[in-house]
Amino acid sequence: MKNKTTTPKTLVFVGMMGAVSTILMFLDFAIPIAPSFMKFDIANLPALFAGFFLGPIQGTAVCIIKIILKTLLQGSDTAFVGELVNLIASICYVVPAAVIYRIMHNKKGAIIGMTVGTLIVSIAMVLLNLYITFPLYSNLYGLPLEAIIGMGTAINPAIVDLPTMMLFSVFPFNIIKHVVTSIITYLVYKKAGNALRGILGVNKSA
Repeated sequence: MKNKTTTPKTLVFVGMMGAVSTILMFLDFAIPIAPSFMKFDIANLPALFAGFFLGPIQGTAVCIIKIILKTLLQGSDTAFVGELVNLIASICYVVPAAVIYRIMHNKKGAIIGMTVGTLIVSIAMVLLNLYITFPLYSNLYGLPLEAIIGMGTAINPAIVDLPTMMLFSVFPFNIIKHVVTSIITYLVYKKAGNALRGILGVNKSA
């Protein structure tokens, strides 16, 4: 399968997916298993669409556009740490899924790709938050780690330190978030596929 990925239509498509992704970022909300500062959204769905249709580079471009637009529109209240973590998470999810789908270009490949992407991002976020993000937030804002852990304890008494916060909050949060994104993508992708293929001039096998 060979697609022209530098045409104006493709650039417009990537830009549109980035804009939609930004809008979806604003439609976030907290869920009961995680502290309120961890927000649930499906903003990676457009990036996954771009990754499936055009490839991992275009999927990554959507992730970058999403972060740039959100920062321009809303600024950053985390000294850009939150935005960087969000970008890393998005890439950890979208790129493996898109690469596997291009190798196994069928429903099975899509499912395997999204499953692998979900596992990679969930593990990556545990390691990143455990060793870098949470300690960095603590230093930046002068907020004791005990206070951050306390937010987790308030929703789950089993959370007593950073490792248990990763186990009972961060890991399941990312699993749920990306499983939901994957399911919606799977249900919508083929239905929207024909229209998008017509717009992009992509082969029907894509």
